[in-house]
Amino acid sequence: MKSNIILFITVGFITLIVILITHKPKVKSNLPVGYNVDDAKLWANARNFYYPLEQNPDELESDLELLGQMLYFDTRLSVNGTQSCNTCHNLDTYGVDNFSTSSGAIEGMQGDRNSPTVLNASLHQSQFWDGRAATLEEQAKGPILNPVEMAIPHEGVLLDRLKDVKEYVELFESSFPEHTNAITYNNVATAIGAFERRLTTRSRFDDFMALDFEALNIQEKRGLKVFLEAGCQSCHDGVALGGVQFRRFGEMLDYTKVAPQINMDEGMYKLTQNPGDLYKFKVPSLRNIEKTYPYFHDGSVWDLEESVDIMAKTQLNKTLSEDDLKHISIFLKSLTGEVSESIKSIPTIPAFR
Repeated sequence: MKSNIILFITVGFITLIVILITHKPKVKSNLPVGYNVDDAKLWANARNFYYPLEQNPDELESDLELLGQMLYFDTRLSVNGTQSCNTCHNLDTYGVDNFSTSSGAIEGMQGDRNSPTVLNASLHQSQFWDGRAATLEEQAKGPILNPVEMAIPHEGVLLDRLKDVKEYVELFESSFPEHTNAITYNNVATAIGAFERRLTTRSRFDDFMALDFEALNIQEKRGLKVFLEAGCQSCHDGVALGGVQFRRFGEMLDYTKVAPQINMDEGMYKLTQNPGDLYKFKVPSLRNIEKTYPYFHDGSVWDLEESVDIMAKTQLNKTLSEDDLKHISIFLKSLTGEVSESIKSIPTIPAFR
């Protein structure tokens, strides 16, 4: 009896294997009908490094995000009520102020590094040029208390201001119902971070990576091909095309000799005092790079083609032709995307008392 059962199970298993082998499911190709082979090859090469970014919803979806939006645009977050987060990271100009370096709330105070775009910052592995903040929330805490930026002397000053506004008290309580004391500095940063995670920008390049081969024109595809052949993706990788690695500016050639107008900056070394971090910076995202000029850590270069030329020479030890520089720049413009009007519009901010 036992042997019959074993025989039955064995025969059944073999039959199942035969069925699986002889009845392979047909895998449906995701490639567009009538696709161009060259486009498919270009896409396949790019897919080794990139994947399409999903589009954020057009509306904010929670009280926490709405609170973060209000705080982002509120000048109460600066010592004299003159600056908000949006002052240096203006959502109408692609999350930057288009200055080489930004002025602080106190007259005469000037930052020493270019203000990076806040758009797509949630896709980065860390924040600031030197990566000193691990998260958006940690980053949000920095400028508010920085004496060169928004210059609030200590967090209690800001919290007292917010507690004096009925609308904020109610919105903090609804956003943090589990907290007895909802208005805390951590919660301010949490709300701003929740809002900033909505600031992603899908572009035509994402449509191409989602197999819409007509999303890029011939020149843009040529630019993408040159971009990959040159090795630009060795630094500008990931969904943000940057924001992941830390690389020494001038790995192949001294950047002060290639572009003497760029200020010397010790980079991460200022923070870590590790000799291996000298002149290292976080690789910036290339999304919206067409709009986020001026370029580099000091904002000293205003022309996109010129910045590509400097990068090719200093990081790749390559001198690209004028035609290649032009086409890479054309491709980079396909990375421009938009935040929905409702999300980037200034909300109703409670009046000062």
